[in-house]
Amino acid sequence: MYQSYGGYFMIPYKTYAVVGGDLRQAHIANLLAAQGKTVCALLLEQNTTVDPALFRTGPVEAILHDCDVVIFPLPLSTDEKTVHAPFSNQKLLLEDCFSALRPDAQVFAGKISSAASELADRHGITLCDYLEREELAVKNAVITAEGALAIALEELPVSISGLNCLITGHGRIARALIRILRGMGAQVTAAARKQGDIAEIEAEGCRAVHINALPREIGKSGLILNTVPAHILGREALANMKPDALLIDLASKPGGAGFG
Repeated sequence: MYQSYGGYFMIPYKTYAVVGGDLRQAHIANLLAAQGKTVCALLLEQNTTVDPALFRTGPVEAILHDCDVVIFPLPLSTDEKTVHAPFSNQKLLLEDCFSALRPDAQVFAGKISSAASELADRHGITLCDYLEREELAVKNAVITAEGALAIALEELPVSISGLNCLITGHGRIARALIRILRGMGAQVTAAARKQGDIAEIEAEGCRAVHINALPREIGKSGLILNTVPAHILGREALANMKPDALLIDLASKPGGAGFG
């Protein structure tokens, strides 16, 4: 909202809170501060990349109440109860956050669950899920894929080039993995459930299998990358893994490996 003063337009003064999260949140806090914004960095005290001048002391709820814009992490929560804050020993309940926020505050978070959204609604808070922006979701998928392959390069005793790799799913992250792995010379097999996805995988130049074939296929691969947030890798499939194979689970909870 703009306010007019004698022909001049001024943007109302805003205070930003950047709450919890990982290095992405730290970067956001520093970037906003570099732009001259007033920033409160919360639940990031163990992150050494955050400008120490941005940290605030006192009850988090009171600080949140005074902020006009609040940026929560991606994901907002990993347990449906507390803010995801790997760089803090503090536990901040979503309930306490939402009850402290002003109804006119602009509140952003990533990968907001239906339960968290309903909780915010009960407190009169409107949550904006920035991961629903297509351009951000696509770029986040690429970053996730690159991070997974960085782990693979560190952990595997062999080269990616020529390695049999198995990818489960065919969402944004899986497609990013396919592109990168093929570019590195890997032999890529991707497992999907829908016939349309299987056809697309084949059109991308990869070997495609149905998800039900995983117990048989997993033993052929040196690198397995799961992107499906369901227990599709049960005891039978995991028992068939090669002893030196690497499994990287990129799916949100409950993940792909289940023993039930």
